[in-house]
Amino acid sequence: MAATDIERGLSTAEVEERIAAGKINRNMELKTKSVKELIIENLCTLFNLINVILAFLVILTGSFKNLTFLFVVFLNTAIGVIQSMRSKKMVDKLTLLTSKKAIAVRDGAEVELDLDQIVLDDIIRLGRGDQIPADAVVVSGEALVNESLLTGESDLIKKQPGSELMSGSFIDSGLLRARVIHVGADNYVAKINNEAKYVKKVNSEIMNALNAIVRFASIIMIPLGLTLFASSVSELWDAAGTPGNSALSWCFSELLAGHVPSSALLSTVGALLGMIPQGLVLLTSSVLAIATVRLARRKVLAQQLYCIETLARVDVLCLDKTGTITSGRMEVEGTYPLPVEGMGAGEGDAAVPVDTTVLDFALANVARATSADANETCQALLNYYADRPVEVSEPLSVIPFSSSKKWSGASFAQGSYVMGAAQFVLSDRAFAQVENRVAELADTCRVLVVARVDGFTPDGDMVGEAEPVGFVTIRDEIRTSAAETIGYFNEQGVTLNVISGDDPRTVSSIARVVGVPGADAYVDATTLDTPAKLDAAVDRYHVFGRVTPQQKRELVQALKRREHTVAMTGDGVNDVLALKEADCSVAMAAGSDAARNVAEIVLVDNDFASMPAVVAEGRRSINNLQRSASLFLTKTLFSMGLAALCIALPPYPFEPIQMTLINFFCIGAPGFVLGLEPNNARVKGSFLTNVLKRALPASLAVILAAALDIFVARVFGFNQLTLSTMCLLTSCAASVSLIWRISQPLTPLRVALFVFVVAGILTGVIGFPKLLSIANLSMGQMVILAVIVVITCSVFFKLATMMDSLKPRRRHAATGFGRGVRVRLGRGGGKVSSTGSTAERFAKRVAADMAQRREARTVREAEARALEGMAQAQPKKKKSTGVKRSRVTKSAQGIKVSMSSKKKK
Repeated sequence: MAATDIERGLSTAEVEERIAAGKINRNMELKTKSVKELIIENLCTLFNLINVILAFLVILTGSFKNLTFLFVVFLNTAIGVIQSMRSKKMVDKLTLLTSKKAIAVRDGAEVELDLDQIVLDDIIRLGRGDQIPADAVVVSGEALVNESLLTGESDLIKKQPGSELMSGSFIDSGLLRARVIHVGADNYVAKINNEAKYVKKVNSEIMNALNAIVRFASIIMIPLGLTLFASSVSELWDAAGTPGNSALSWCFSELLAGHVPSSALLSTVGALLGMIPQGLVLLTSSVLAIATVRLARRKVLAQQLYCIETLARVDVLCLDKTGTITSGRMEVEGTYPLPVEGMGAGEGDAAVPVDTTVLDFALANVARATSADANETCQALLNYYADRPVEVSEPLSVIPFSSSKKWSGASFAQGSYVMGAAQFVLSDRAFAQVENRVAELADTCRVLVVARVDGFTPDGDMVGEAEPVGFVTIRDEIRTSAAETIGYFNEQGVTLNVISGDDPRTVSSIARVVGVPGADAYVDATTLDTPAKLDAAVDRYHVFGRVTPQQKRELVQALKRREHTVAMTGDGVNDVLALKEADCSVAMAAGSDAARNVAEIVLVDNDFASMPAVVAEGRRSINNLQRSASLFLTKTLFSMGLAALCIALPPYPFEPIQMTLINFFCIGAPGFVLGLEPNNARVKGSFLTNVLKRALPASLAVILAAALDIFVARVFGFNQLTLSTMCLLTSCAASVSLIWRISQPLTPLRVALFVFVVAGILTGVIGFPKLLSIANLSMGQMVILAVIVVITCSVFFKLATMMDSLKPRRRHAATGFGRGVRVRLGRGGGKVSSTGSTAERFAKRVAADMAQRREARTVREAEARALEGMAQAQPKKKKSTGVKRSRVTKSAQGIKVSMSSKKKK
């Protein structure tokens, strides 16, 4: 592009032409969901659909008092919508904090534009701190660019005329003009975002368990409900004197006449309502919503309710170095003065204070002199010497940092000094003398040499040969809390992987400092040029450097294939693909918009130290929900079993209003209290398995009690009201026993809860018999009821003890190169291949076990035949002469027979 074009930029006509052609920089950032989408997402669920259908059936009966279950549905939906809206508002607020303006040259003048007003071929001016709004090519000037949000590479990249600039990166120092070459969807950032736009499925055991229960209930309740309704209608038909040809024709005639079989419909709805774990869904939403509020106080934003649980179950945590372990800024690691001959008493050094080394004086004052255009290195020095007593000297001349020279310098009354890369500052002779020391320090940090020179030319070149006075080491500023946080995850048995776009040696050194296990073994991801190599490296290394965004995603996928629960932290556009792929993703608020929008958890204060609090909150939620969920699932299971029982022995003994007493005192109140207790124990086992182990004994005990109640009622001729009362009380007895068991060990709160439950049940039964349809039992009926209660509780405790004695299923973690991966090593190199699917590996294992058993059986038969043959061949002796028995053993050639020999006397 001609110089005149650079100075003039696009004309108004050229801009209008590009706008008409659609060549504008449309905003392609990832957007949060709209309010409408959030409401539909929380409203249109299978759980809500089932409850709406049941509510419609209750409305048909006209018994509006039995619609109270809809309150749970409304409350649960409201919690989901409110939490989603809160997260959306927070993320949108964070997004607005980023600058959205750019300077462009049009018609020879500089104008300020919104990012979506930039068009193709616009000339934009970029200076220190500016974010590049669109892919562009430098046409004049030069600058150092920070591309860490895009590539993970923390080193600054020099850009000069002809160099390409990637949208989303930042200008660290310098000033340039660039021509826009891509806009909108063609930008680098937009392409990364587009790859991350697929809908991510939440990996939550609790959510999966709840969905499985609701799906199972929705499937089984259709045939159970229809059959139970038919059975109840048949009972009504019999009571009406069996009019018509059949119960079905009679039911239709009644419906046509406007007579709804209310009792049959209500009993059926009551049975079906019991099969849906309404309270459990509400409890889960409430507990997790409270957890998000607690985390918000710690400056942690949970964008999805279930991500808290997922993070608590994580066994592999993938960390991005820049922005997570490090702050993204540079810091001075140390200063190392050199004893250089002839400088201690030089004329120039006479004014340097005796309590200050020449190295400290030169570093502090050169940094102050060049602070007008301070890059990250200069800023680190300014921070380092801000509170150190080093004399400030007025510079006589200043040579700012140049990417071509790789050094900066200044002249003072005390002498002239330069600071920069040793290879560019020192002569070959001087560099050879300090090369080993530079290499030693460069193992973990970036090394700068400070040298004295005789002065500077008018063009800014050094006069005389530079003589080193010392070194300063600069490194990424490690967060003060990083080591403690990583130590916490080590103690919890979480495997840590550091994945970065930076130099693997730098990543490894920082990982060692903060205590990442296995940090000494690292790999350069540029060498992992095949999927097989990358897959094999997952099990061998914990530090990965020079990783591309696509490789980060593939590493997460490889870990998930090994059945790990993977969490990923990151803050840049280069992390977006991996964040979307991980089971739980964590982003920093100061990172890119894309990273914040796709992450489930956002650390608002950019502090990695908040992670243990999230894990603790997740553990409290999971452990308490496992205990409380057993109460809710007990009702679901016994409702299903009781419905099946009542098909053969109708009618269903409970009315919907009677379930209110059980729902509140035996399930709801204790469930919520136990669900909010402090609990930081490690999460063990499967959520659904743990819940079923507690719920099954109580469910079976309730079904047994109901069967005994029905049997006794039929034998002694008890009416329906008496039967429902007995079933209600025996169910409460089993539920109280379950509450007592899951409340162990007892605490003052749990004792108070137990007393409240018992008192509430007694108050409801004795104080509100008409409302709850409670019969007035005779003494004989009360004795029978007491016997059934004792049997029920005894059976429950016996079954619960048996469940506790069951050993959990053991799972063996893959070792070596990982489960499902075969590695062959040979002279021609290594070969990595798959060992087949899970089914294939299981079949091979079974076949190998059978072959081993056959071989063992063959060996035993051969041993027996060999012993029999030897016994027949040997002469019979009346008395033992001390001869040793022969021994038959298995050898590589088959059967080995060791013949005995006589002892020497």
